[in-house]
Amino acid sequence: MNIANWLYSAAMTAPGSPALLSGNDLRGNYLQFSQHASAIGHNLQHDYKVEPGTRVAFLMKNRIEYLIALYAVWWVGGVTVPINNRLHAKEAAWIIENSEASVLFTDAGPDSQGLSLPDSCTQIRVDTDIFDAMEDGGPELSPPLPREMDALAWLFYTSGTTGRPKGVMLTHGNLVAMSLSYTMDVDDVTSQDAFLYAAPISHGAGLYNFVHVRKGARHVIPASRGFEPAEILDLAEQHDRLSLFAAPTMVKRLVDEAKASTRDGRGIKSVIYGGGPMYLADLEDALDVLGPKFIQIYGQGESPMTITSIGREELEDRSHLKWRERAASVGTAMSCVEVRVVDASMNDLPSGTPGEVIVRGQTVMKGYWRNEKATRETLAEGWLKTGDIGYLNADGYLTLTDRSKDVIISGGSNIYPREVEEVLMRHGAILEAAVVGRPSDKWGEEVVAFVVIRTGESCDVETLEAWCKSEIASFKKPKHYEFCEALPKNSYGKILKTELRAQLKHPAG
Repeated sequence: MNIANWLYSAAMTAPGSPALLSGNDLRGNYLQFSQHASAIGHNLQHDYKVEPGTRVAFLMKNRIEYLIALYAVWWVGGVTVPINNRLHAKEAAWIIENSEASVLFTDAGPDSQGLSLPDSCTQIRVDTDIFDAMEDGGPELSPPLPREMDALAWLFYTSGTTGRPKGVMLTHGNLVAMSLSYTMDVDDVTSQDAFLYAAPISHGAGLYNFVHVRKGARHVIPASRGFEPAEILDLAEQHDRLSLFAAPTMVKRLVDEAKASTRDGRGIKSVIYGGGPMYLADLEDALDVLGPKFIQIYGQGESPMTITSIGREELEDRSHLKWRERAASVGTAMSCVEVRVVDASMNDLPSGTPGEVIVRGQTVMKGYWRNEKATRETLAEGWLKTGDIGYLNADGYLTLTDRSKDVIISGGSNIYPREVEEVLMRHGAILEAAVVGRPSDKWGEEVVAFVVIRTGESCDVETLEAWCKSEIASFKKPKHYEFCEALPKNSYGKILKTELRAQLKHPAG
């Protein structure tokens, strides 16, 4: 089944329902959304030779045309390759070349992007007359081209923190399973809802479009085309029943803005967060300020947005005896997958024992694009090896400790940075913290903490030494503190620990 059928169905059953909004401006109903996607797809097919399986890349910030063009590609059986628009031009060019994309949609020309395209790839700027003509052309609306469930639909390139990014092959079946799991495990969706694309469409926020299309909900692109907390609070009040996906660092910014402007998040229905650790201190602050609007998910590109979840009811009930333990977890397995924690030989580990998290289910990727070696290493015996370290408790709640590559081995003992970061974040003077390992002649590795102090607060090494001594075992305490104004993050809000390690190797000055 072609997942673009969901848009066609919405156009047939509720053609006049509002679909696409730029800020507060209605840009199209579901019939118009469908007509434009179909027309562009027809043009791609006839003028640009886009056929079933042809890759079409996207390199632009969030905008209405992004959603329309995605569906245009799927309409004719093509494969979308959304690229993080904040990548360096050389990195983006490598993805375009590796995916062998024949078309690139962008909102800037090659000169302004500094992007060198292969001769086999044609660029289409969405803010030109060419794109406008593509939207208006084409035959009478007809259903999308049929596709099998295992046909490739979305080629997602990983962040490439350990080398060249890998192309994760997501099929129409993967995307359908992920979307159905959303309504079962994450949140209910109705035609009265609105989904806000404040995080990049090239990542998790874009993947949540499908279930909202299926339900005939509204799709809102902020005027800023990004994550601006004050703008989000305004849009929520104006649109009502507004949901969004946000990394924990984004949630923190939203909460801080709400506190500063004495607002309570009126109009926000749900904030689905994931993509990094949500520290308990930040979660409690968010619940106090904005109320029970939060849902946590854990997934990765190889099983998109779909491994475990914990719902608003559990996060709201702070009277529960196990609230702190469960809120610090990433929840229980979603309905469409099985989750295990295993040792290096794929043997199940007892409750409470950390090991690698592995996943099996209909959301797990088909494999890595033209990378059989990486596929064999990651998909073992039908299971996805996530590379994440965590443990299951007796109730089935999964708590992540760290990525396997982030575990610090000091003096023969495993130290999980997440545990140390949780302790640091409970100190009232600390706004952000990240913990990494540094080579040590004495210990093998030693713990280094990067901390950002809240505005108006003061804190020194002695204070943090005393705090950590009172909270965790001595061998886990940071041996060194780096005070900084901000932590490096990617466009999805993830803290870049690779950059922090690089700073330790090559300190400034």
